[in-house]
Amino acid sequence: MADLLFYFFNVEVMAATFPMLVRGLGNTVLLTITAVVCGGLAGVVICLGRLYGPKIVRLIAVGFIDIFRALPILVVLIVIYYALPFVGIRLSSFVSASLALSIVLAAYTAEVFRAGVENIPKGQFEAAAALGLPFPVALWKIIIPQAVRIATPAQTSNCVAIAKDTSLASVVAMPDLLKQATDAQALMANPSPLISAALIYLILLWPLVRLVARLERRAQDKSR
Repeated sequence: MADLLFYFFNVEVMAATFPMLVRGLGNTVLLTITAVVCGGLAGVVICLGRLYGPKIVRLIAVGFIDIFRALPILVVLIVIYYALPFVGIRLSSFVSASLALSIVLAAYTAEVFRAGVENIPKGQFEAAAALGLPFPVALWKIIIPQAVRIATPAQTSNCVAIAKDTSLASVVAMPDLLKQATDAQALMANPSPLISAALIYLILLWPLVRLVARLERRAQDKSR
C-alpha cells in the first residue's frame, strides 16, 4: 500500500508538478474551444450543403461525412502534421490538432444537425412558403433554431468526446495537459503527475457528462 501511494499518489510530486499541468490545461482548454467552435460551424454548413446544395455539393458533403466519421482522429492528426510537409504545407502542432479535431467534429455535427432538420415537420417549410418567406430566411429564422434545439443533446455529447480526444495532441508534441503530465512524469521519475492529469480531466468533464444525460432525459420527456 505504501508503494502504491508513493508511486501513484505522491502528494509532494503532485504539488511540485502542478504548475506544469496548469500550463498544459490552458492549452487543452484553448484547443477544445477552437475545435468545438470551428467544427460545429463547419458541420452546420456541410449539413446544409448536403441537404439543399446542388448534386455535386451533396456528393462532396456525403463523402466528407463518411470518410471523416470512419477515420480515427489520430490518423487524421498524423496525416495533417507529418504528411502535409511533403507537399509544402507545414502547420504548427496546435493548428494541426485544431484542424484534425475540427474536421472530425464537423463530420459528426453534420449528421447530428441533419437528423435535427429532418425531424422538423414538413409543415414548417410549407407554412413558411405560404407566408412568402424566401427559403434562406425561412431556413435561418425557422428551421435552424429548431434543428439546433433538437440536435443539442447529441452535439453536446460529441463536444465532450472531442474534449477528451484533445489528449491525442500530445502525439505531435503539443504541450497540452497530457503532454505536460508525461513530461512531468519523466522529470520526477514518478507517475503521480499522470494521476493528477486524470483527476483534472475528471473534474472538468464529469459535469459535462452529467449535462449530456440531463439533456437527453429532457429531450425524451418532450418527445412523449
